[in-house]
Amino acid sequence: MDLATTYLGLNLRNPIVPASSPLSRHLSTLRRLEDAGAGAVVLPSLFEEDINRDVGIVDPVLFEGGSDQAEARSYYPAPPTYRDTSPEAYLTHIQQAKSAIHIPVIASINGVSSGSWISFAEQIEQAGADALELNVYYLPTSTRVTGAEVEEMTIEVLREVKNTVKIPVAVKLSPFYSAIPNMAQRLVDNGADGLILFNRFYQPDIDLEKGAVVPHLTLSNSDELRLPLRWTAILYGRVNTDLALATGVHTTSDVLKGLAAGATVTTMASELLKNGVQRLSEILAGVSLWLVQHEYESLDTFRGSISQMNYAVPAAFERANYIRAVTSYGPGYVQS
Repeated sequence: MDLATTYLGLNLRNPIVPASSPLSRHLSTLRRLEDAGAGAVVLPSLFEEDINRDVGIVDPVLFEGGSDQAEARSYYPAPPTYRDTSPEAYLTHIQQAKSAIHIPVIASINGVSSGSWISFAEQIEQAGADALELNVYYLPTSTRVTGAEVEEMTIEVLREVKNTVKIPVAVKLSPFYSAIPNMAQRLVDNGADGLILFNRFYQPDIDLEKGAVVPHLTLSNSDELRLPLRWTAILYGRVNTDLALATGVHTTSDVLKGLAAGATVTTMASELLKNGVQRLSEILAGVSLWLVQHEYESLDTFRGSISQMNYAVPAAFERANYIRAVTSYGPGYVQS
């Protein structure tokens, strides 16, 4: 089975892409990912705060809602632990990655506000990145900030980045927009070459004994696949762009479900972090075998086959699914 595909205009040998994670910090691991069959790799995110810190800029929007900027800044980890690389080292890592492996290298910037940090995207392009993943994470805490303003902030960041670089740009979306299809279309209208569903936001926890708010990170599991799976299936054929399914991909079945829903690629990190890089080659072999056994002529004939536009009962992806799920539970219910 030929699994070759294109994503963001790049030629990939298959649709499985290791997501941005600690795995892509080291050249030795990047080589192992390539040897295991990765179609492309996404480098760790460089944060807007990293770039601005280097030039002595503090954007007030990063601390919106905080009573005191100095107090808010104090919660950020100190630079040696907060970032593994300086912006300059990040550029060097891109250059070294491009020399070390032969699959596409996708850089990643995590930002929220439009401003001077966006010019760094041009340096990422000059360093040789094949594409850029734009990860926008903004948490509105003010009662005066509207949903429309939050959406416009993301659109404006995209516009400025697209005006800065010529390489393809994909936007990693939040699942919390009130009208995801409309937001997706607006992003495409403003130049997004791809959409990544979804960003996985880590929620803080409370340490009762210390009386403190503490970070809490847990790796994903396959149960988290259903949210991006649903929206991938709904957006497929509605928005003219590449779709990357990015949460809850752990097994051969997960990859196949994402492709059936309409994903151009599926990305994974938690599975590889938990069970090793070799899992990628095992999953890849399973995807190829399944498609052959089910007599699919090509990847393109399978992709989107169970999207909303191609499924016999489109309502299965809408409110009807909620009603059916809620009313199906009762004594003797066995989860399949």
